[in-house]
Amino acid sequence: MNETVQSTPAAVTAGTTQPVDAQPAQAPQGSMLGGFLPIILIFGVFYFMMIRPQQRKEKERQKMIAALRAGRRVSFAGGLIGTIVEAKDETFVIEICSGTTVEVARGAVVAALDLDVEQK
Repeated sequence: MNETVQSTPAAVTAGTTQPVDAQPAQAPQGSMLGGFLPIILIFGVFYFMMIRPQQRKEKERQKMIAALRAGRRVSFAGGLIGTIVEAKDETFVIEICSGTTVEVARGAVVAALDLDVEQK
């Protein structure tokens, strides 16, 4: 009386039976682009608001460093201020007070100071 009938489940569609094990419909390919679009937009905003201005500023600083010559007052990253005595390929020889010179890397230059600033 207890017969066990094992059958595969089937779905009835428009009068035909199809096995339920059929592959589900794949998601549309456009949804993948829609998911990445906000990330792409955020990266674009970061590039134009942060990265690009920083690159421009660094390019101007490098141009200013290349134009520095002896006799120009400069400020360095460590807070040192002095007058360039000699400009070498990779360094500057700086006079920080009369008779005292130090050699500093070119990359440490933060700003070229105005020539009309008087020493106190």
